[in-house]
Amino acid sequence: MLSDKIGEVIWTPSEERVQKCNLTRYMQFARKLTRRSFTSYEELYSWSVDVPDQFWYSIWEFCSIVSDNQPEILLENRNRMPGANWFPGVKLNFAENLLQHRDMYPALIFHNERGARRMLTYRDLHEQVSGLVRALREAGVEPGDRVAAYMPNLPETVLVMLATTAIGAIFTSCSMDFGTAAALDRFGPVQPKILFAADGYFYAGKTIDCLDRVRDLQHRLEGLERTVIVPYLQPLPALDGFRSTTLLPEFYEPGPAFIEFERFPFDHPVYILYSSGTTGKPKCIMHGAGGTLLQHQKELVLHTDVRREHAIFFYTTCGWMMWNWLVSSLAVGARIVLFDGSPFHPTASVLFDLAEKERITEFGVSAKYLAAAEKQGVVPAFTHHLPALRTILSTGSPLLPQSYNYVYRDIKRDVSLASISGGTDIISCFALGNPLLPVRRGELQCRGLGMNAQVLDDYGDPVIKEKGELVCTTPFPSMPVGFWNDPDGKAFHDAYFSRFPNVWAHGDYAEMTDRGGMIIHGRSDTLLNPGGVRIGTAEIYRQVDRVEAVQESIAIGQDWEDDQRIVLFVRLAEGKELDDELRETIRRTLRTNATPRHVPAIILQVEDIPRTVNGKISEKAVSDVVHGREVGNRNALANPEALACFSDRPELSA
Repeated sequence: MLSDKIGEVIWTPSEERVQKCNLTRYMQFARKLTRRSFTSYEELYSWSVDVPDQFWYSIWEFCSIVSDNQPEILLENRNRMPGANWFPGVKLNFAENLLQHRDMYPALIFHNERGARRMLTYRDLHEQVSGLVRALREAGVEPGDRVAAYMPNLPETVLVMLATTAIGAIFTSCSMDFGTAAALDRFGPVQPKILFAADGYFYAGKTIDCLDRVRDLQHRLEGLERTVIVPYLQPLPALDGFRSTTLLPEFYEPGPAFIEFERFPFDHPVYILYSSGTTGKPKCIMHGAGGTLLQHQKELVLHTDVRREHAIFFYTTCGWMMWNWLVSSLAVGARIVLFDGSPFHPTASVLFDLAEKERITEFGVSAKYLAAAEKQGVVPAFTHHLPALRTILSTGSPLLPQSYNYVYRDIKRDVSLASISGGTDIISCFALGNPLLPVRRGELQCRGLGMNAQVLDDYGDPVIKEKGELVCTTPFPSMPVGFWNDPDGKAFHDAYFSRFPNVWAHGDYAEMTDRGGMIIHGRSDTLLNPGGVRIGTAEIYRQVDRVEAVQESIAIGQDWEDDQRIVLFVRLAEGKELDDELRETIRRTLRTNATPRHVPAIILQVEDIPRTVNGKISEKAVSDVVHGREVGNRNALANPEALACFSDRPELSA
């Protein structure tokens, strides 16, 4: 029986796997380039943060970045954050780097919950993007214009992104499960010239028609010149009441596999992504083409070990940065598997059915998905044949120690489990997987190469084996270009650099291990502080999730009698009720496996828990409701009606 001990080795890569992985090949490349003798990942990592310009140039060379000239100056203003300038003088095109392959090898394989399957080869991709580029240019789209996609996770969404960035315009997207107001919060400030939108989507056996929502959105977006409807629910959606609107098949025709790529400066904006918006209007975060490309190639090729012959999948919507990360696998030439629908419909094993059918090698899901799959009794080790599966990726929230056990007991014994952590803010990771290192239960394996991530205490001093603020102390290429409509950079500076001058503060409460691994304890802005003791909410969830009757939980700190007390809300399995016996089981589990300080003062049952559209539970929204404050932005929540479960609870007044 597997234990729950954090830090215990649960899997070790074979010597054969280590020798064949991309990271081993890269270390040999770096030795020749630098004339240094790297004998371990620790030595390689130290060099990558000590000599960052040389390191990032090596990634440029190793991953064969396409540009109009080789970098001469690698890094200007190396000691300024923000203000560092990477690869000045270099020009490149983001889409050109993703479209280097032009053969009949599969590029995109699409499935949905209704059983549909479509495939585009790399040649198909070129022909489709070529036609779209021509149509966008004829529609007046120029470099720097914004093109928005209000779309499910379809191949067409990828095509629109590639065509947009091929021109040098800026691509921005959000999922169709955002309502009109939430979509307007995101697209409104950036004023897209063209909006691509599907007529709807499928989820959990339901057909969700979105034409009314799209019609409303297009009439409220200032500066919008054209809307293009992508037929998905039906071949010919009715366009009554729309203005300047075309169906996608009428908007363009696939062309010859030739695309004229204009090249732009390294930090030319390629994406606008959005913060969750749970504390106010979403921040419109601009990411540069060069930094995004370099980071994604480093993470996919070296840390995830993706290769041309691989099939990579991540369960994501187009409103989460993992979609942007996933589609960068095109630069490797791998097969990308897309899925639209519920991860538990028509059966609880639908994603593992997909992994088996498409021989997925890198399988990405959220930590919440793995916890839910275990509780629903999904056991692929006994029901599926998964010989191709090499790596399981998990992100979105801290991966519980018991989920590590679930993966190795019930999914596959010989697999690399990579819990990764970063975010929309950096469109990449600070800590993630490593094909050279063992997997330790409850830990992220390592800090990413070139990312000088540290944990600081309240005095700004770096600490190991102590909890503190996750920061990055030196510049990195995927730092945002800035925020949209923030000309003096004040909002950008205040968001990341106000607490520790010249240091990026990421907003995570974390802990560095003495082995170079990392443990994420939750978000800094949701820290609990009973009696002056700082507790990350993830520390509580790790233990409560062990209680079989609990499906999900959310913890907040309630201001009480000049102090703070922990209140835990639990959503229970069907047919279960919260009684004194179950409350005591929860308290005993926390007291035994954590500390008495982690034991909540009050435990209450709720029918639902509010979450963002990306699936993250919203402790801030619950705290606002409990304290009688206005919730910052209900539009950011997928299920704002759940907040009613937390309002006016008499138990919280005594």
